[in-house]
Amino acid sequence: MKTAIVGGGAAGFFLAINLKEMLPAMEVTIFERAQKVLAKVEVSGGGRCNCTNSFECVRDLSAVYPRGHRLMKRLFKSFNHRDAYAWFERHGVRLVTQEDECVFPATQDSHTIINCFLSAAHRLGIRIEKGRGIASLDELQGYDHVVVTTGGAPRLESFRWLADRGIEIVPPVPSLFTFSIADTALQALMGTVVEDATAYIPGTPFRASGALLITHWGMSGPAILRLSSYAARHLADHDYHAPLAVSWTSHKDTEVMQELEEIIALHPQKQIAGIRPLGLPTRLWTYLIGKALGERATNRWQNLNRKELNRLVNTLCNDGYQIAGRAAFKDEFVTCGGVSLSAVNPATLECKTIPRLYFAGEVLDIDGVTGGFNFQAAWTTAHTVACAISNNY
Repeated sequence: MKTAIVGGGAAGFFLAINLKEMLPAMEVTIFERAQKVLAKVEVSGGGRCNCTNSFECVRDLSAVYPRGHRLMKRLFKSFNHRDAYAWFERHGVRLVTQEDECVFPATQDSHTIINCFLSAAHRLGIRIEKGRGIASLDELQGYDHVVVTTGGAPRLESFRWLADRGIEIVPPVPSLFTFSIADTALQALMGTVVEDATAYIPGTPFRASGALLITHWGMSGPAILRLSSYAARHLADHDYHAPLAVSWTSHKDTEVMQELEEIIALHPQKQIAGIRPLGLPTRLWTYLIGKALGERATNRWQNLNRKELNRLVNTLCNDGYQIAGRAAFKDEFVTCGGVSLSAVNPATLECKTIPRLYFAGEVLDIDGVTGGFNFQAAWTTAHTVACAISNNY
């Protein structure tokens, strides 16, 4: 029996290793279009490879999988984050969980994951054909099973070879990107971090909380990356131009108003710029009071009138911007879209119209927010396919 895996990424290697461990007699070949395998793994997590998450803070999978959460919930019953953690440690990769619940190799080096995959592939006799792109399923007629793990792709044309066989494809659009904001005064604050901000798109349900980083092009950080994932299709439909609102604090409007009134009562003679509420960074506070109060920002607290106070609270809790485009998240690229989940058997990920054709990883219309969730989807879907092939052997 022979299995072809089209795509040499994380899902492809994980699947191949699992399949060979389940079925040692199975001949497994990975076809990789590029000359270098696991390139995306190498750059992931800033070169450290955030390979999964503890899921301790996840109450609903829809919060971390904007697309595919129902399928992931089903597949997690067979292989979840705890299983992935155990798998890597069993294969010689010691893992550590950070305070933010992200899981990394203890070495803090993505090459630890890559070396694990490559050494296991060599030990198990998995064949790797580099520089071999597959343009048609007809090229793989000699194989008993075919698994497509090509990952996400930015253009619909990349899925043409599958669409031509009648497989439903959800048009791909980018996910996990930062926002360009044409505000030079904001950009001058580059490097400023607010640990607990909330960003949202007014008039939509899309909002995300977490650390927010001001950059020389606009905004980044977990809050922005998550928002870009939740609103991926909405933003694509609007050509990445949309209003953006930011609450620079986790407190409600009434709570912020109360804190400002307490400052006025306790420090009426102090300069507004001299006392920062809510632990805001100095440069950001100076920028925000200038934006809310203009020339009056140089006044003392006791000179604020009610209208100005309301405007300052609104700036702190509902600060408005305009998204002027998107920027890539380092060298990583995540898409939403791909092979429609309605095109596969949810228990096995086998194509409903072409027997013994399977899909795993980001080629499916499953994508997660930043934090190790996309890799976990790769491990879970790859293990599901390996089990399905093994059960049919």
